[in-house]
Amino acid sequence: MVMLGVNQWQSSLRILSESVLSMGFMLEIFCRTNGSDDQNDSRASVKGESARLRHDHHGCCHQTMKSNNSHSQEEDLKKETSPTNSHITTLDSRFNQTLRNVQGLLKGRSFPGKVLITRRSDPPDGAILGSPGASRSPSEIDSPPNKHMDGPSEDQIRMNKPDTSTSGNKLKQSMSNPEDRSKEAPRFVMGARATDTARLVKFTKVLGGTTVILDKLRELAWSGVPPYLRPNVWRLLLGYAPPNSDRREGVLRRKRTEYLDCVAQYYDISDNERTDEEINMLRQIAVDCPRTVPDVTFFQQAAVQKSLERILYTWAIRHPASGYVQGINDLATPFLVVFLSEHLEGSIDNWSIADLDSEKISDVEADCYWCLSKLLDGMQDHYTFAQPGIQRLVFKLKELVRRIDEPVAKHIDGQGLEFLQFAFRWFNCLLIREIPFHLVTRLWDTYLAEGDALPDFLVYIFASFLLTWSDKLLKLDFQEMVMFLQHLPTNNWSHQELEMVLSRAFMWHTMFDSCPNHLAT
Repeated sequence: MVMLGVNQWQSSLRILSESVLSMGFMLEIFCRTNGSDDQNDSRASVKGESARLRHDHHGCCHQTMKSNNSHSQEEDLKKETSPTNSHITTLDSRFNQTLRNVQGLLKGRSFPGKVLITRRSDPPDGAILGSPGASRSPSEIDSPPNKHMDGPSEDQIRMNKPDTSTSGNKLKQSMSNPEDRSKEAPRFVMGARATDTARLVKFTKVLGGTTVILDKLRELAWSGVPPYLRPNVWRLLLGYAPPNSDRREGVLRRKRTEYLDCVAQYYDISDNERTDEEINMLRQIAVDCPRTVPDVTFFQQAAVQKSLERILYTWAIRHPASGYVQGINDLATPFLVVFLSEHLEGSIDNWSIADLDSEKISDVEADCYWCLSKLLDGMQDHYTFAQPGIQRLVFKLKELVRRIDEPVAKHIDGQGLEFLQFAFRWFNCLLIREIPFHLVTRLWDTYLAEGDALPDFLVYIFASFLLTWSDKLLKLDFQEMVMFLQHLPTNNWSHQELEMVLSRAFMWHTMFDSCPNHLAT
């Protein structure tokens, strides 16, 4: 009986070892487009699991040979029974632990944009490092613990015995301004990917240099930026702040002064000095500001609406080719929230702009104005007469959906629904009105990381967003589809759903963008 049990374990270990080797090969193929350190570490983790399984297998065989040599005498067999049972129990524990590790490896901690499968890194010396701020996605925080989650099991904790004090000291030495970080990190609930310890170290390394290498910063920011780093990262990604740290403070000071001069020249004047067109434009902005993000009480404060009005009117006057277009008011809100987060603590629901002095408010407005200008410079034809840029992208979206999910495309077309009827608002407001506002800044991390390629990448994001409900759409008629697409069920979305949308978008972009013939009619 003992020999039979050992043979069964041998067979199971051999099969699992071969499966792990296969998974290593699959991971290598799946992650071939990503050259990050995470990919190499993932393959190393899989190879390590396979090597350990082989070690267990050889150990099992060695134990079996010992049992055969002692089987000649009945007394020796009785003596061997207890150690063999102990060995099987130990083997069972190690087998279960290996299985849990493989499950965790397959599951990954999150679904980032450019690394679709990630691993839970095991720090040296068996220490488990905790991330400053939130270390789990909102979906994980809101739900009860699950035995299949990536967190360390009780067995792992007993085996690893982490030295938290040593790990904490190393982390503090690697990060700048630890006091500010401890204050600001809890402001927003972020997905685990954005606050992963290794990523924080990488962000600190990239931002700590005399000259920031923007390509590396874009690669990191694509998968999410920690909240307390986001203001500086966004300024750099948009080209508002220079990469050279020696010039940064002076450039920001000059730009903020220039914004104040523009406000004094164009906004702080009487209507007698404005043309009729400018008066009408200012009135339209004043009407739209109270409608901006109506489900967030912070934007209903009169002082906040006045700041938005100054930013939007100044931008419209200085960009006469497009002027003010409804929807641009939504695009200013992420910038306003991110730059105010440098001065206001806690939840946005408890913020009051009246707590800030006029100088800080002016600096925040200036940063919003210049970053909005940088963003819209790359897509200004989205807001010129007839908005030809948006119409062009809606046509590309229709073709992409037809290639990815032809049944859905045929159903939408068969019901007589035009993509322009629902996708126009998506491109006009960049999905701000379609998802919960607490997810907008995470989405915009990816937007800004794309840089000049953003308009084309929006097509893939919106295709992924639409096809999230492909099964549902196939069951709806025209009227039901219009109502559904106007009020999409995203109120309960967490970072996990958003990361899935971005992951699919990246995958399809990799498949189709380099092969334009795939999109040919």
